[in-house]
Amino acid sequence: MAEQEVPAAADVVAEQDYERFARRRIAEMGGDAVAFSLSYNVLHLAYMMITDYEALVHREQGWTMPGFRLMFKLWILGPTQPARLAELSGTTRSAMSNLINTLERTGLVERARDGQDRRVVFVALTEEGRAAVARVFPVQNARESRWFDVLDEDECAHVVQLIRRVVTARPQ
Repeated sequence: MAEQEVPAAADVVAEQDYERFARRRIAEMGGDAVAFSLSYNVLHLAYMMITDYEALVHREQGWTMPGFRLMFKLWILGPTQPARLAELSGTTRSAMSNLINTLERTGLVERARDGQDRRVVFVALTEEGRAAVARVFPVQNARESRWFDVLDEDECAHVVQLIRRVVTARPQ
């Protein structure tokens, strides 16, 4: 009898639902399959949305999603200190400084010293930056709406409530 070729795991997964396959394997290893499933789906959705927004909204502007998110924060908040922007973005001060530098070189944001304490720096949108965010935000917001069209208003509110609860209780 000829030896049968055993398909690789990747070939098996291609024929079935990846998440179900992964959950079963994780459970076999004694892992938390429910936590995996939650994390996998949240991350998968986030990656899909970021890819979508960058491809269909921001790339033609020469922006990345983090760049747009920073400009959007400044559009909403007005001049803000870099450390606070890093905190609100869930990133490091160094990464925020690099992002600010990039947007400053393109003329979309500017740094200004505080009038009272010259050691304090604020970042603000330039006039060009304000106009760009005002022009592009409706396009992104329309994409956001399309992603969640499958949910009714109560479902949307419930998803937001659950995600906020997880974010608030995040592990340290």
